[in-house]
This record gives sequence, structure tokens and C-alpha cells, in this order.
Amino acid sequence: MRHKPIIIVPGQPDSIFFEIFFKSLIIKKIKSPIIFICCKDLFKFNAKKYKFNKSVNFIYSINKKKNLLSNSIYILDIKLKKNKLKKIQLEYNKKYISRCFHESFILLKKKITHKFLNGPINKKKFLGKNYLGITEYISAYFNQKKTGMLIYNDKLSVCPLTTHLPIKLVPKKITKLSIQDKLKIINNFYINKLNFKPKIGVTGLNPHCESISKFNEDEKIIAPAIKFSKKKAISVSGPHPADTIFLKQNRKKFDVILGMYHDQVLTPLKTLYEYDAINITMGLPFLRVSPDHGPNEKMVNKNLSNPISLYKSLEFLDKN
Repeated sequence: MRHKPIIIVPGQPDSIFFEIFFKSLIIKKIKSPIIFICCKDLFKFNAKKYKFNKSVNFIYSINKKKNLLSNSIYILDIKLKKNKLKKIQLEYNKKYISRCFHESFILLKKKITHKFLNGPINKKKFLGKNYLGITEYISAYFNQKKTGMLIYNDKLSVCPLTTHLPIKLVPKKITKLSIQDKLKIINNFYINKLNFKPKIGVTGLNPHCESISKFNEDEKIIAPAIKFSKKKAISVSGPHPADTIFLKQNRKKFDVILGMYHDQVLTPLKTLYEYDAINITMGLPFLRVSPDHGPNEKMVNKNLSNPISLYKSLEFLDKN
């Protein structure tokens, strides 16, 4: 069986990505060919630093007919105009990251593959106020308005209805339609990509799904959206109080928990599984995955970073 390649954009040079990538390949061989969209000198510099001795192929173009070998690494060179490589790794470079993304998006549009992975990026530096996160940045490029962030673990996954949004703005973004759309996206992703129909639990917005305000979002918005989705043959229940849905006996009932905001569901999931989770963007015309953590600039060059999330990301794409 011929495996489709995995396209990788390492992210920012001043991150832990190369360290955890080389550690990941020690854990397990990846059958899919890997195409790095990055500076070849930066790759070579890091390969030497982390004593990665596997041969690498440098290529200048890619098409569907090109025969890429399994368990092989290819690099499509994106030039970085720096004289000292040690300095490169210590500097953030927005233009370079943008060029890497652009080249990878061209290959994805040409349908060279359906597998894409990007390394961690400082969202504030790279996106500014233009996008809430990389999920929205990629979705906008491919003109996909209905996508979702899935933090995936094979025991339990979570999806925030709103992503990197200030708490004070969250209630304004909670609508019946947004909840219905997100439930549909989750359901379709699991059926089409993971081959089973998920059981979904939905949290309330307010503590205990109660409110002293005249308008209770849990009763007026969330509950009706769940009722509507049930009629569309989606296996969903709620709203459930967010403070108890992650208790051991409760979370066993679900494959996915849809929360109303980022930290409401990501905090308990990371407490339960730490780095053993990956970030998947649902609703794109390809599989986009990234490790579920940031660039962690403070850990660069210390060789102490945990590679499990990147390893799981590569493993997920390799199987799909």
C-alpha cells in the first residue's frame, strides 16, 4: 500500500519543534513519506545538533506523479537570509513562516496529499489581531467558514465552541446555529474520518447550568440547539454542568465534549492526559493536525521537551 506524504511546516525557528520531531522518530518509524517545507540549512543545523543521521532528500518541486519513498524525508527549501544559523534559531521570523505556509497550501490545493501538520507558532506574534488562531487562519485561506478545533485523544476529545476569545465576548458568540453547526461538524468528522458515530456531551455556559440573570443561555440557546440536533440523528445530550461532566463516571459516557469556551474544556483534558492529545481542524478538505502545545521558546536548546503530542500527531496522519 502506497502511503500519501505528510506535509510539515515546522513553525517558527525559535521553537522546540525539531527537538520533539527527532525524538518522535526514535519512538516509532513513520511509513508515510514526509515533506518538510522549511529552510534546508535550518533542518541540517538541527539534525546535526540532535544527532539525527538519517539521509534526507532535497527537492525543488513536487507533483502527483513524483514517486516518494515510504519512511523517507524530503525537504522543499525555503530560503532564510541569515549568515549565522545559531542566530536563526533564536529569532522569530514572520515572513519566513508565511512563506512556508503558502508553499504548503499550494501543494494541498494541488491535492498532492491530504495530510498536513504544522509545528507550534506564537499566535500573537504571527497573527496579530487578524485571526483568533491558526485554525481560523488556515480555514480562511481555504474559504472554509464552518470548521472546528478538536483536541483529540482516543479516550476522550473536546471541542470548544469559541476558541481564543476573551471571556467577556464568549456569550455573544453562543447561538443556536453555531452550536448546531459545531455538532454537525463533529458528527461528520467522526463518521467520515474515524468510522464511527460519536456520543457527544455539551456543557452549559453558566455554573450548574443556572443563572441569576433573567436570560439563561443554557435554557434559551444551548438546550434548544441540542434538541434540534437530536432530531438530526446526532447522538448528543446536555447541557451538562461543566464542573461535573469530566468526573470519571460521567466522561465515560462520551467520545467528545463540546464546551462553550476554550479553557472550559481544554483545562480538564490537559489535566487528564497532559501532552497525550493532538489538535485537529475539522471541516477542511484535508487533514490538518498540530501538536497540542505552543513553541515553548524558553525550552529551546535544553533537550528536555516531551515529544508525545507530536508523535501522536504523526501517528494519526500516518494511519489516515
